[in-house]
Amino acid sequence: EVQLVESGGGLVQPGGSLRLSCVGSGFTFDDYAIGWVRQAPGKERESIACIGSSDGTLYYQDSVKGRFTITRDAAKNTVYLEMNGLQPEDTAVYYCAADLVCVVIAGAPYDYYGRGTQVTVAS
Repeated sequence: EVQLVESGGGLVQPGGSLRLSCVGSGFTFDDYAIGWVRQAPGKERESIACIGSSDGTLYYQDSVKGRFTITRDAAKNTVYLEMNGLQPEDTAVYYCAADLVCVVIAGAPYDYYGRGTQVTVAS
């Protein structure tokens, strides 16, 4: 059974930082691109970052470029999302997602999703 488990969310003040983690199991982690998708209340889910399986692909949505960094640790089956300069508009549930390639088309789904972790940016 494919499992993606996120952690690291929480409440942070504007300008603060958080690091999200996603641990994958039940599939060959190295064969899959791993992305982060977020959904704010009343808004559609949006893909914000992705790291390819082995081709070095990196994708960032314009709204997070320069602030968020995605990395992967193959030995730990883990992908991280380092988030700096957080703003209230970054408040959302953040989901880890997996597919054979990065999904960058708006509205297109990944094959697998975790349950999500809440990130709230407020003073």
